[in-house]
Amino acid sequence: MTEQEHTMKHHRRPMAGYQPRNFLWQVSDDHKVATVTLNRPDRKNPLTFDSYAELRDLFRSLVYATDVKVVVVTGAGGNFCSGGDVHEIIGPLTKMSMPELLDFTRMTGDLVKAMRACPQPIVAAVDGVCAGAGAMVALASDMRLGTPAAKTAFLFTRVGLAGADMGACTLLPRMIGQGRASELLYTGRAMSAEEGSAWGFFNALHESQDLAAAAAKLAAQIAAGPTFAHGITKKLLHQEWNMGVDEAIEAEAQAQALCMATKDFHRAYHAFVAKQKPVFEGD
Repeated sequence: MTEQEHTMKHHRRPMAGYQPRNFLWQVSDDHKVATVTLNRPDRKNPLTFDSYAELRDLFRSLVYATDVKVVVVTGAGGNFCSGGDVHEIIGPLTKMSMPELLDFTRMTGDLVKAMRACPQPIVAAVDGVCAGAGAMVALASDMRLGTPAAKTAFLFTRVGLAGADMGACTLLPRMIGQGRASELLYTGRAMSAEEGSAWGFFNALHESQDLAAAAAKLAAQIAAGPTFAHGITKKLLHQEWNMGVDEAIEAEAQAQALCMATKDFHRAYHAFVAKQKPVFEGD
């Protein structure tokens, strides 16, 4: 075993026993789907300095998880996330120096980077308030399920800040279009659930009481697929934003050749020949 292989083996570990301090964490009994629940329902689940950092570290560590194939992110008490806590973040920010402020904004951006870099597809289950940094957590996810009560607001301008926050000016236009994103980022108004569905922000809407089950169903469906190939898909969905067509086609040729070398590809072929449903094992 090479030193690099030993290092990778040392770092790879199950995450079912992870015990966060600032949110809830649960891994399904079949060790495939993990659920992150923002759990300050009395305040509509705001983020703090500590929860930002812990979420960032969690998504970074998922690169090495052996038992998590899909992640669901949701909020407790009928709301997703109200953004940065006014008393625990906004107030202290007004007293910080410029270097300290830049440390903070880089940390919040690192959460989005970590979510995009982790190989597991992320499903955001959004009900009620989804605002500011909470809207960015939803946007940084791979898929979003909403409810008719979901109100998504990139409200940075309403507190005197730029709409450019945590990648909003690059991620949101790619999701809903430049003109629609510009309106939301300039005005800070809430995007209704119906707008979010029509504009492609939400993959589907469900009644509030059905949201958790719908997210679990979607996550389980993805988790049953080829894990390595899903990681490749996520990587190229992200990387190809910065590629020309020729470079993208070449990248996909190389990526698909890698996937063709996996056992899951062979399992799918043999299952097809036998007229059976393939059972993917992630290698």
